[in-house]
Amino acid sequence: MKKSTAAVAAGADEGGAPSVRDRVLQTAATLFYREGVRAVGVDLVVERSGVAKTSLYRHFATKDDLVVAFLEREDAEYWRDWDSVAAQAKDDAGAELEAHLRWIARHIAGPTYRGCAFLNVATEFPAPTHPARAVAARNKTELHRRLTALAKKIGARHPGQLADHLVLLIDGAYVNGQLLGKKGPVHSLVAAGTAVIQAAERR
Repeated sequence: MKKSTAAVAAGADEGGAPSVRDRVLQTAATLFYREGVRAVGVDLVVERSGVAKTSLYRHFATKDDLVVAFLEREDAEYWRDWDSVAAQAKDDAGAELEAHLRWIARHIAGPTYRGCAFLNVATEFPAPTHPARAVAARNKTELHRRLTALAKKIGARHPGQLADHLVLLIDGAYVNGQLLGKKGPVHSLVAAGTAVIQAAERR
């Protein structure tokens, strides 16, 4: 029997239970983010997800495939959240930029925050040819592209340069926030980002 359209869309088996693939991926994502990719073996993912190892390998031929799937899921969730924030200030690019900074600062200050998944994985896998680095680089490239587009909308004379400055602030907050949390410099992210935006030379 085929899965219902709703079940397929939700990544669930008939009856609403998560599919084997989703159970494996959810378990791996939690472990990878909390403990680090290199510290988590396939055997632990199998144990915690409650699936057979053969089932895991049926969906993810290698651990690298699982890491890539984890980051692709993180990427999709990141831009889904971004779009949700953007929708609340879609008619004011300046307000949207500040809203994104506030959203990022709140995320970093959260109790389960353990760094930026993309920066974490890129640090763990320094080889430029590792497939997970391609996903991480794509996320950061898209962040710069979106910030550049907003910088153009507010009339910045050098939108790419303003995007550079904001990316450096954001990624700096992501890294520092993992060490010092909300009591560290991350509490100044919104103020610093707003100052950079306001100081940008306008056309």
